[in-house]
Amino acid sequence: MTSSASPPSVRAFDEPRLEALIETMFLAAFADGDFGDEERAQLISSVESLTDRAMSTATTDALLTRIQAELAKSGRAARLASVKERLTTPGERKTALSLTIRLVAADGIIRTTERELILDVAEALEIDRDEAADLVKELGG
Repeated sequence: MTSSASPPSVRAFDEPRLEALIETMFLAAFADGDFGDEERAQLISSVESLTDRAMSTATTDALLTRIQAELAKSGRAARLASVKERLTTPGERKTALSLTIRLVAADGIIRTTERELILDVAEALEIDRDEAADLVKELGG
């Protein structure tokens, strides 16, 4: 089990890997099929915090628009496969899952659709279901 390995610092991620993390966070925010202005603003704020404001609001907004279009065109399974290709190590993939859990748990409730997304992300990123469940307990409150 890789839970003892600490995930890499996001600062060490190159652009494709950082975009994969952001895409995973977007998929979490979009788990209920809605991505309104409030959710968009919250996600942009999260990305700015995650990147120490290295990524501008305009750049993040354009990236989210592109990700949303790609999701509409190819579907969640294809987008998760793309994320997996860009996040090549178990630590990077665990970081993506951890960010996903934190985002869906931010309102204090993990809904059924969000639980399903967490399990989909874990499966797509080849993270053991038990390890994913432990992360939900640890990060989801």
